[in-house]
Amino acid sequence: MNVSLKSFLQRTVALLCSAALVIWFVHSGKADNLSQLIARVQPWQLAGLVSAFVLTYLLRAGRVFDEFRVDTPVTFAGILRLTLIHNAMVNVVPFRGGEAAFPILLSRWFGVPTTRAVAALLWLRLQDAFVVLALAALVWPDLPLWLRIVWMAVVLLAAWAVPAWARNHPELLPEHGRLATLFIKLRAALAQSTHSSGRAWLWTFANWSVKLAAQAWMLALLLGVPLQAGLAGAMGLELAAVQPIQGVAGFGTAEFGGAALLRAHGIMLADGVQAALVLHLFVIACALCAGAAAFMFLPDANKKLAKE
Repeated sequence: MNVSLKSFLQRTVALLCSAALVIWFVHSGKADNLSQLIARVQPWQLAGLVSAFVLTYLLRAGRVFDEFRVDTPVTFAGILRLTLIHNAMVNVVPFRGGEAAFPILLSRWFGVPTTRAVAALLWLRLQDAFVVLALAALVWPDLPLWLRIVWMAVVLLAAWAVPAWARNHPELLPEHGRLATLFIKLRAALAQSTHSSGRAWLWTFANWSVKLAAQAWMLALLLGVPLQAGLAGAMGLELAAVQPIQGVAGFGTAEFGGAALLRAHGIMLADGVQAALVLHLFVIACALCAGAAAFMFLPDANKKLAKE
């Protein structure tokens, strides 16, 4: 299958997933219940949820800043601005197109080579995936203990193998072709990104612990269920984001992913999808507000570097 056909099929499936959510929402009669569902969250609880998401933004910015602070003229405010704008674009640009903002802005604002910036994004997302998968092994419903242990061991092995593979990259030789040379450069850049991976793991784990706890709390409030059930639903949403095919801006796949794991806790599929939709809209609203605030109020690193 050629690349263009594969891309077309992936985008078609993504559109169908989002269309399925819209069709279900319109014909299920659940639209009138959204306001009642949202009203279950008290103002002080909403403030706590927003504060938790702000903390996750700070933790993500800290993780990126920690990676580049030694050999790049970055500032925490500049990196925070970058990560918030990147996060907003990832949440709204279809087909994960918003991911391109990270290497583009990192290169434009701080002079980071494109290969290094792409490798940094790749390692960032790999760490996200490994941490989410490891936490999923702990909260997945009705999973035998031995399978949880095997699952966790496989994730830990993969998390160790990627940096080990990158650090043993071959040297550039004249006979390497252009594609091979680019691959070796990317591998070397990935090795540079994984150099301080010990601290990066701590940042990533802290970020996801707060993020999943906040999402679990919101689902528990919306559905009136224990926090453990909310955690399963939150994990379902995040695992849907890891898969290669997603709905437009995640709509459809995220909701059904969350509802699928909530179903194991006795939550009806329709109720789970509805609560997951409210959570998804809340996440996007937080991302857009934070991105807009960063764009307007945080210092423009690009202009600062130009003056220097």
